[in-house]
Amino acid sequence: MTQQPALPGIRALEAEMIALRQHLHAHPELSFEEFATADLVAARLEEWGYQVHRGLGGTGVVGLLRSGDSARTIGLRADMDALPIVEQTGLAYSSRHEGVMHACGHDGHTAMLLAAAKHLASSCEFDGSLVLIFQPAEEGDGGAQRMLDDGLFERFPCDAIFAMHNMPGLPLGKLGFLPGPFMASTDTVRIRIDGVGGHGAMPHKAVDPVLVGSAIVMALQSVVSRNVDPLDTAVVTVGAFHAGLAANVIPDHADLQLSVRALKEQVRDTLIDRITQIAESQASSFGARATVEVDEAQRFPALFNHPESTEFAQQVALDWLGEDGLIPHMKPLTGSEDFAVMLQRCPGSYLLIGNGDGEGGCMVHNPGYDFNDGCLATGASYWVRLVETFLA
Repeated sequence: MTQQPALPGIRALEAEMIALRQHLHAHPELSFEEFATADLVAARLEEWGYQVHRGLGGTGVVGLLRSGDSARTIGLRADMDALPIVEQTGLAYSSRHEGVMHACGHDGHTAMLLAAAKHLASSCEFDGSLVLIFQPAEEGDGGAQRMLDDGLFERFPCDAIFAMHNMPGLPLGKLGFLPGPFMASTDTVRIRIDGVGGHGAMPHKAVDPVLVGSAIVMALQSVVSRNVDPLDTAVVTVGAFHAGLAANVIPDHADLQLSVRALKEQVRDTLIDRITQIAESQASSFGARATVEVDEAQRFPALFNHPESTEFAQQVALDWLGEDGLIPHMKPLTGSEDFAVMLQRCPGSYLLIGNGDGEGGCMVHNPGYDFNDGCLATGASYWVRLVETFLA
């Protein structure tokens, strides 16, 4: 494998960084349970001279380092939580915690930011303040909002904030930037269908919620194709359909769970409205009743990259790596990211680093996924270049 670009100081830390990443991979923790991870992060930051603040968002850690006299402040964020997935990689450093896995690369994100933190603390080649944000519970549990609710930007005001995520399928170590909408909003919608239970041999004396639910699932396929401009992005996925326990019993209710995504707030509203109308009207036509609930705790806005911050972040990469180091023609993604709520409060940008596009790789949230250690040094080096340029 061709060695990816890195600063000499970061290259010297590469073996340590890989060992740290693999340690984190072997000891994953779920959202708001990142106790050992937070302990490790805090201990390292304190060792390197950072002012460490704990407890924001529950298990969040913030490290503050000042150098020089400038009032300028930059924030960098990494996520720490893992997923409730049974790992199937067979790696020597695979998860020691059954049913918990770093299947999204947050182990790599944390390791890259820590390596950058160590280098920046030893060199101090910047003028201003550096705020490192190690966030809990990115995986749908609102860790970013919890940190904001605990006064993140009141206690640590930033002129701009940045975050990085790995992406399988993109060239290893290359960086991708896109101003404007970059990641989709996400809503979890639950539909409960109440019918009338009965004997499977006498369906005419029941109102079958399985049949009603099936009709709703099929009708929902028209929401995107017939209610959203073809040039806009929208996704409606029925991810769960639960009903009944026996073949000869018609249950009295069924439950659906939907994942709903959009890049525009207007499209998001349209999707929710049409889902509600279709579910209620379809159920009524069968003599059943549908109740639609949008989970407010699982709602995240579209991630909007501020154009000026994104242009700056991309120029840093161009000046260092040239065009060959960038991923051309980046497009928005329908995945979601709760860093979006931080960007609603502070200018900044979210970028991608390629996790590799070779055969045999798999997407994040897959039991066979692993963060590619080959991009650690490049990612950490980019953070160093970004900070030193922003706080020049």
